[in-house]
Amino acid sequence: MGNTLVARTMAGLTLLVLLTGVAGAQSWTAAPSFPGNGAGVAFLLTDGSVMVHQEQTSDDQWYKLTPSINGDYATGTWTHLASIPSGFNYSPLFFGTAVLPDGRLVIEGGEYNFLSAVWTNQGAIYDPQTNTWAQVQPPSGWSTIGDAQSVILNDGTYMQANCCDTKWAYFNPTNLTWTNFQNSGKFDVFDEEGFTKLPNGKILSADAYVFQYNPTGMNSELYDPSTHSWSSAGSTMVQLWDSGCGNQGGASFEVGPAVLRPDGTVFATGATNGCASGHTAIYNTANNTWTAGPDFPRRDYSMADAPAALEINGKVLLMTGIFFNPPVHFYEWDGTSITAAPDPPNAANDGAFYGHLLVLPSGQILFTDYSNDVELYNPTGTFQQSWAPVVVASSNLVKHGVNNYKIYGLRFAGMSQGGAYGDDYSPSTDYAMVRITNNATHHVFYCRTHNPSSYALQSNSVQSTQFDVPAGIETGASTLQVVTNGIPSNSIALNVF
Repeated sequence: MGNTLVARTMAGLTLLVLLTGVAGAQSWTAAPSFPGNGAGVAFLLTDGSVMVHQEQTSDDQWYKLTPSINGDYATGTWTHLASIPSGFNYSPLFFGTAVLPDGRLVIEGGEYNFLSAVWTNQGAIYDPQTNTWAQVQPPSGWSTIGDAQSVILNDGTYMQANCCDTKWAYFNPTNLTWTNFQNSGKFDVFDEEGFTKLPNGKILSADAYVFQYNPTGMNSELYDPSTHSWSSAGSTMVQLWDSGCGNQGGASFEVGPAVLRPDGTVFATGATNGCASGHTAIYNTANNTWTAGPDFPRRDYSMADAPAALEINGKVLLMTGIFFNPPVHFYEWDGTSITAAPDPPNAANDGAFYGHLLVLPSGQILFTDYSNDVELYNPTGTFQQSWAPVVVASSNLVKHGVNNYKIYGLRFAGMSQGGAYGDDYSPSTDYAMVRITNNATHHVFYCRTHNPSSYALQSNSVQSTQFDVPAGIETGASTLQVVTNGIPSNSIALNVF
């Protein structure tokens, strides 16, 4: 299971995550200081703002970072959002989540509730338009959800796993109900595993062997949404999960994140600590085969409960460490090798599981680590044009404050889910942002997008999304772009009246 800083306190260890970071360095830029008591999981809302949960505290608090009028997150503004109502008795830590097609944020389960380890089955849904929460009842018969993984399928369905068995369910956001599924060939329980969506719409997961103990287990699985069934995806060739042999920090049965890259490969990271080097493996979606990747440069470092994110240049940013124990170090995977990347200011104080990485429309990657220091990673290099969204049909005249304009194009869902963590955090950003820039002032306005036609990755079929023009947008000649995972489309001239 995931671990909290609370567990560290019980073990008599020193809390380090509340230390405020120093100024950003090299390829890191400091964002405005988090106004709460420690920035945790972060989610990209469809209007370009970032919703962040205050964590490692017993009260439930949420904040929103809105980019500046120039589209800059480093000079953006924090707003305090509504808390989950006290009557819900729900303040989770390590839980399933997704930004839904209608723009709402659903959160499900939690390994901890009010910092007590209960693997709760509770849930809630947040509406950014009204700044309100509604309670979501668990799937019928479920006593747990816990820190289980989740994903948005190609058709927009939210799929939620149960941490502690082989059950999963589909969510209906209209009436807040569930459709249950169970077993159908699943090799082991979902606990500690992650979901990586592939270009064919199937879901890849490396097994963590929680209740199937086998010290050399290397099985992986595929979920087929068309048949609601699981099948083996073959051996990962190297062990990715931590069997507990000499592990440091109690990370037994953890497994690292896996990220789909634009070239169609999935880079999967290992969680082995202490007794073996941190392994990696590469899944080729073209021929459905695994090959062993390079080990992490430091033998004692791995990615047990750690974040990864896809940069706009196709590299994967990796946060590595020894789970509980500081320090951490950042690396990049470029498809061939793992090379060192600059560390953020708090790296000396962070354990690997402290981190969260979220891809932004600016092409930067937002980093939170339970401190008040929020950082932005600035990748070098750029994207290939074949990865970018392409607008093929859109109105060239829009009115401020009018909703439900529709835009059509290619690759609106992007080339990847964007980020990964595993079971505790789902930082997917595989949905289009619509960005309008005024030609005279160069001021940037994000339109709230909703109801995309498809979440299919790396697709050359026409996809669409609806967008709402902000009431406060500046009028006149402007330029529109669709941005997914930080990669912008071609520019479309339009007039705002």
